[in-house]
Amino acid sequence: MSDDAGQVYAPPDRIAARFYRDPKPRHFKSSAASSRRNSLSSIQSHTSTRSLRRTSSCQSNYIAQHLRRASIIEARKARLADRAAHAEKVRLRAAMAKAAPRGDASASEGRALAAQLAREKKLAKVAAACAEEVQRAKQKAQEIKTKKLEEEKQARLDMEEKMADADRRRAEYKRNMTSRKSRRASEQEKKLADVSEGDDDTSPALNQEEMAARRIQRAWRVRQRRLIVRAYTDFHLSLEGIRHHSFEHVGSLLSGMPIIQATTKVLRLLNLQDKEDSPSPQATRTFLSAYLVILHPASVLSKNGAQEQHLNLKARDLITLFESVMSTLSLSNRFQAPVAMLQDLSQAYTTYVSAFDAWRAQDSSALVETMIASFVELDAIWQTVKDDTRGAVAEDYRQGIRDNQVMFLSKIRKLAGPERADLLIKKAIRESRRRRVKRRSAAEVRPRAAADIEDAEPDSSETLPIVAPPLPQNSVQTGTASQDDVRSNLARLFSPIPSNRILTHELAIDKDFRISSGAHSGIRDAINRELCNGMREGVERGMGTPWTVAMAQEIRAKLVHIVKPGNSMHNFIIEALDTDLIYRQCEQGIFSYANFFSFMANILPKLCAPFRDAQIKTLADDLVSNNDEDMGTMIEKLFRLLHFIDLLSLDYSNFLLMNAAPVLIRESAGYESRMFAADLASGAITLACTDRWWRNASVNLLTEADRRDPEQVRNPADRPTAHHVYTRGLVDIAFGQGPLNMTDVPETLALDVERLCAIRQKALHMTTIGSVLLVAKNMLKRDVRSPWKAEASRLWDLLSKEPPSENTSEDALASLSSRAFGVLESAHNLPPSTKSALQSAASRVITQASSQRFTDPVAKVLYSRLRSHVLSRVVARTSSERVRTASGASEALATAGLPEFVTQVGEMVETLRKVAEVDWASHSVWYEQVAREVSEAGDA
Repeated sequence: MSDDAGQVYAPPDRIAARFYRDPKPRHFKSSAASSRRNSLSSIQSHTSTRSLRRTSSCQSNYIAQHLRRASIIEARKARLADRAAHAEKVRLRAAMAKAAPRGDASASEGRALAAQLAREKKLAKVAAACAEEVQRAKQKAQEIKTKKLEEEKQARLDMEEKMADADRRRAEYKRNMTSRKSRRASEQEKKLADVSEGDDDTSPALNQEEMAARRIQRAWRVRQRRLIVRAYTDFHLSLEGIRHHSFEHVGSLLSGMPIIQATTKVLRLLNLQDKEDSPSPQATRTFLSAYLVILHPASVLSKNGAQEQHLNLKARDLITLFESVMSTLSLSNRFQAPVAMLQDLSQAYTTYVSAFDAWRAQDSSALVETMIASFVELDAIWQTVKDDTRGAVAEDYRQGIRDNQVMFLSKIRKLAGPERADLLIKKAIRESRRRRVKRRSAAEVRPRAAADIEDAEPDSSETLPIVAPPLPQNSVQTGTASQDDVRSNLARLFSPIPSNRILTHELAIDKDFRISSGAHSGIRDAINRELCNGMREGVERGMGTPWTVAMAQEIRAKLVHIVKPGNSMHNFIIEALDTDLIYRQCEQGIFSYANFFSFMANILPKLCAPFRDAQIKTLADDLVSNNDEDMGTMIEKLFRLLHFIDLLSLDYSNFLLMNAAPVLIRESAGYESRMFAADLASGAITLACTDRWWRNASVNLLTEADRRDPEQVRNPADRPTAHHVYTRGLVDIAFGQGPLNMTDVPETLALDVERLCAIRQKALHMTTIGSVLLVAKNMLKRDVRSPWKAEASRLWDLLSKEPPSENTSEDALASLSSRAFGVLESAHNLPPSTKSALQSAASRVITQASSQRFTDPVAKVLYSRLRSHVLSRVVARTSSERVRTASGASEALATAGLPEFVTQVGEMVETLRKVAEVDWASHSVWYEQVAREVSEAGDA
């Protein structure tokens, strides 16, 4: 053991494989060693020397790998140390650069920043200018595009008319050429027959065969023509044969396919239709419709105008000539009509077809216009009710309006084509909505001085206070109660703000109601003018100081009224327009009107609403210009300043009214009912006029019911209800004859007298214009259903500016009649006889309109039809009934002779319907009481 103490013994192979395993991964081993170890050539040597190298190789490989690993780790540590030293150097260098003073770098950066800002500002200015130019270019391009579209549309229509005319001429030319060819063929046959008969006997067998063939063909053609004529004559279709038959019987006979086929063959036999073309049932039906036009014109034609009379005449000429030609067809002439008669028949047929196409086109155009007007009327109704939030009115109307509009749209597209129908409907709806008053948004009408007013619901008490602008106040105040009462009465007289009851009533009828200055503007301007004139006279007498102080106090009182108390603007106005300070300045002679007007020019834009910006800019420029002029010019500026401040006060009142409108509308019915009950209790009013008005309406309805019931059955369903009685009475007031008498108006409608008078005036204008246009259409033999909108609009403007009344002189009526006739004369070419008759009719109708009593038959009929139409629409209660009556309104008015006033009648109906709803909601208790009394009196 001592000898072997320094010797190392290798462990067995299995143990050495576990403890001395190579720690390197396989892919880190040397490729040379791996390849040599794995090669096939070294297997034997590797096997033979394995036993010799087994003990030493394991230990040596392990030591070498350990040393290599240690060297790699040391190299990595050195590399990381170098990298950390470099990073530290960079950090120190950056810290030193940052701590060093910059010198002129800050100035350079400042200049660079200023240059950048200037560049951005310049770019923004250039971009704004470019955007404006682009907007103008787009607008100009849109205008040019619209103009080109209109020109293309007009050119397309002209081209369609020219093509239709060319097609008619082509068809007539082809028929004439066909008749000529047939005549030439017959003449050639006759010549050939004569030649064949006169030929010599050089080839007798050939000549006989040709003659036999020709005779066989001629006999076959004659037989075919005879069968065609016999098939048509078997129907016994003639004017005399069917004259006494009904329209339904004749229509069913002419619509059958056998007679259409037989007639088509006869028309081809007479060269009225091309034989090369396929059968055309439409052309044959057009020919057969001539019988209906002659025998039953009232059922076929919607009216008896000039075009209808022309069509009837051409149809009669065609059928008369056709029957005479058919009577000449016999075996003797081989069932061939004379050439001269065929030419006349062809010309009559062409003329009739042209007249029929023109009539059908005009009739369809009138029908399309009527249906478009109905479509637009339904859209107007939807625009009125779509914003309703108090109930399910919009939901009730939605489905009915949509169904009717879909029906109208399908019919319009069928008559006018899809593209043209969509274009016409869009244009009509655009014009209808453009006529509606443009409402300003809340931001536009909101005064800037009211920016801090909180939107709070006002108290729905008995008074419902609305702030009204104050009256001009004198510098000297008196405190007696009588003077306060007088001042209150004067404020109520001269103020444009109506009473609370009128405000709530107007808002209930029109939720967009706003206070307008109206006649009060002239009154307040007259007051301001008197103040300015008094100031001018006072200054001339040496009393400039009191007047200047009084005017400053008046302006301050008006301005602080439109500013919330406690506001900074309120305090600023009080301090700037201090009357004591102004008095001292005037006494010392240092008061300057130029500084005063400059102050007002700066303060007013901060108080007015945005939509007044253009007006206030013009006023401000006027106030600060020419400050060195005399006192007269300064007083004139003061007058314009007072006028504009009154407008600001009115805007402020309208703003307060707009905020309080929802609550006022909700409480309007109860408030008006309580006020009416208070007036009845105090004895200020009675129900005498209401009782008499209800009795008259009830008697009128019962009389009409008895007239419809001659056998006196007295069906309870025919008894008029309270709603029908009320509606009848309301329409009677709006469409009564003669001036409106206050005793005919019930006390419940006292607030609507002015509105009812306006409706009556509109009805008179419609009847007057409709009568003149209807007479003109009949004299010129035009379609009475086609609207003359341009003439009606000009006549409406003429009568609106100078409405005829009982106070109008005869010379003024004559001048008005002459100008009304001039409108028609400039629009249409009138024969001399028509001119005198139309001028006489216009003068007669306008004279009767001045007395509000029509005696002319045409005017009486139109006025009665208009009244019946409005009554039928106002009496409708459910949404389906209203939509149904509105959808048929255009056709009904066109039939009544008033196709030009669809929009005006719709507005009139909506006004009466709203008046009825508001009035019944407020006074239904008293109406029911009067109805019970009238019913009990009738039963007794």
